[in-house]
Amino acid sequence: MKNSTLALVAFVVLTISAVLTVMHNHAMVAIPDMVLNIARWIGILVLILFAYRKRSLTTWILVSMVIGAEIGYSFPETAQSLNVLSKIFLKMVKTIIAPLVFATLVVGIAGHSNLKQVGKMGVKALVYFEVVTTIALFIGLAAINISKAGEGIVLKGETSNEIKAAEPQTWQDIILHIFPENIAKSIAEGQVLQIVVFSVLFGIGLAMLNERKRRPLLEVTESLAETMFKFTNIIMYFAPIAVGAAIAYTVGHMGFGILINLFKLLATLYVALIFFLLVVLLPMALFFRIPIKMFAKAIAEPVSIAFATTSSEAALPRAMEAMESIGVPRKVVAFVMPMGYSFNLDGTTLYLSLASIFVAQAAGINLTWEQQLLMVFTLMLTSKGVAGVPRASLVILLGTAASFNLPVEPIFIILGIDELMDMARTSVNVIGNCLATAVIARWEGEFVDLDEPRPIESV
Repeated sequence: MKNSTLALVAFVVLTISAVLTVMHNHAMVAIPDMVLNIARWIGILVLILFAYRKRSLTTWILVSMVIGAEIGYSFPETAQSLNVLSKIFLKMVKTIIAPLVFATLVVGIAGHSNLKQVGKMGVKALVYFEVVTTIALFIGLAAINISKAGEGIVLKGETSNEIKAAEPQTWQDIILHIFPENIAKSIAEGQVLQIVVFSVLFGIGLAMLNERKRRPLLEVTESLAETMFKFTNIIMYFAPIAVGAAIAYTVGHMGFGILINLFKLLATLYVALIFFLLVVLLPMALFFRIPIKMFAKAIAEPVSIAFATTSSEAALPRAMEAMESIGVPRKVVAFVMPMGYSFNLDGTTLYLSLASIFVAQAAGINLTWEQQLLMVFTLMLTSKGVAGVPRASLVILLGTAASFNLPVEPIFIILGIDELMDMARTSVNVIGNCLATAVIARWEGEFVDLDEPRPIESV
């Protein structure tokens, strides 16, 4: 049987059994529980067979979500004890924060932002990146305040007893908190913003050295960044178990009602991302006279890779080739694309502002507009440099929650559907960086207008 047929059979069986289960629970039909249980598990077994044949981490994560929901529904007491698996995963993710942010930012600045070489192109790229990502942050902020997807959730775990509103701070306290007094202390306390400031200053200092003195330390930093990417890949092999456990715990702990909030959150993100593409990126492409059809055809493959792997880095080589194929010079692609991967995360920044407010709403904490704007300012800095890592936004989300005294429990809820959200935001990251490369090339007068894209193999 073909994989597509297996997937279709599993979908049909699970959909029918789920609908009948809901109707049974609402006394609309009378069907023995055992029959419903057997029907659901038959669908799950077919789904497992599909995942085994597919041999894809993303597929296993999606299948584990279904298995987790079934375990949470059928065995709620057992499901609640599985929460420890999600905690292990999140603890491992937290260990990545400091070295990953430090290494990626230093490499991004010292390796690509030498002011003597960059000149006008670097300034234009940075201005473009900050304007577009800031717009993305505010779109995410507006979307979640309109949908209010997190409201109505009742946190029942121990974490809810520790929920406290953020203590009022003066503007002097806020500014002082940005700067580290001891980088080791900042790392130990998980102060992401302070790590970012230290990394930026360190990268600028390294960039000011001559090539002979800069190169050895830059190579060490590049090796550290690559090591952290591999470290993350290792951790992600545990993701299916962690995601399944998170869904099981969520359903077993709070019932299927919580899935309504999750669906609202997922729908809010997808609508906000589509709005961003149509209202921000499309007009930008038209304004800079980027050939839309040629651009869309060229980025189809790298965006598909990003969607399937949930990693922007996996799509980077093909994205660079794709931009060259439509007339962007290699010297522009080689500078803007890697730089954009550190400073131009459109999908991720939109998601982070949206998810951060969702966490506060789920915790019953009403953040003022001033606090929300401060959160946006913080995310403008902390969201840099993690595009290449699957689900790395969890790292920044955890750091933001800690900075604003928000509970961690709602993040466990988000973890259950993070795979579906990551597919969309990573795809937008790649689209945004490809467009940024083309825009900067046009802005610099370097874009070569072609009637047809060159074959990638000949680039």
